[in-house]
Amino acid sequence: MAAAAATGRQRYRWLLLLVAAGMLVLWLVSGGGQGDPEPAGTGSDATSGLPVVRLSDLPREAERTVELIDAGGPFPEPEHDGGTFGNREELLPDRPMGYYREYTVPTPGLDHRGARRIVAGGDDELYWTADHYSSFARIRR
Repeated sequence: MAAAAATGRQRYRWLLLLVAAGMLVLWLVSGGGQGDPEPAGTGSDATSGLPVVRLSDLPREAERTVELIDAGGPFPEPEHDGGTFGNREELLPDRPMGYYREYTVPTPGLDHRGARRIVAGGDDELYWTADHYSSFARIRR
């Protein structure tokens, strides 16, 4: 009886080893994680070091704000939108004053500007903050 139990455990170990080896082969054949495109919302921007987020993964109000930026307005908060963003938090790459402009991203249900913004810089740079400049992510279109 003990010999039969030992043989069963040995078969089980071989089965586990075989499954693990098969998974390893599949992983290696698929590239072993090398050269795979970054999933949405992962990785970091080479210039700023900030996380990267795709525009399509942001709230639809952010997409609409980018459309307005591209079109030159009109903006929902004309007294604020398009104004100079001073980068006092120093979270964005260091650029001369006036390089960055900020734009409100409306938050449904609020009767004030809320905390969501897009900051635009030259060279088609766009940055997203949902927490009023406490953190940023580089927007990839």
